[in-house]
Amino acid sequence: MPLYKTDWRERRWHLISTLSLYALERDMMFLILMEQDLTILKDDMVAFIEGHGLRRFSAYVSDEVANVPWSTDEDHPDGWKDFVELAKASNVSFVTMNHVSLDKEDVDLLVNRLQEIEYMNEEELEEAGWLRSFIGKVGYLQLGFPCQGVMFLYEVSTPWYDTYQRLETAADDYDGILIDDTDQDDE
Repeated sequence: MPLYKTDWRERRWHLISTLSLYALERDMMFLILMEQDLTILKDDMVAFIEGHGLRRFSAYVSDEVANVPWSTDEDHPDGWKDFVELAKASNVSFVTMNHVSLDKEDVDLLVNRLQEIEYMNEEELEEAGWLRSFIGKVGYLQLGFPCQGVMFLYEVSTPWYDTYQRLETAADDYDGILIDDTDQDDE
């Protein structure tokens, strides 16, 4: 076999391997960024929905409405595209879309509420302060479409948004507890 063919094949293999590594690094960086901010995903969703000729209706569908949640799979991060295609196949003319980004006021209010709780552990207060690094980022997306009286929903959230929701729930739960500090011996 001539030497130049061997060199070409080795160079081709090296080039393919290098490009594959760059693509893998790019995909991993995208997943890391998406884990912290869903803005790019939101923009992709808007373009994909409009590209399928569907309209978007800005609305949040609460758990009080009869709904069927879309089962998400970590191995298939583009499952939302299947969801939009199912909406199109169901002959709906619109999908609902909602996104939540973290505001400075919301984080400050949460931190203040948690600081007022006597029994709150320091770890949770630190987590609340850590949320400040995500101000302005999108942490939650919801897509939905109506079909035969039921809303079909696709939801995705970041880990920091889940932490925010957990801390909000803890603060809300504490707000509902009344502690009687009066001494029974005073009577």
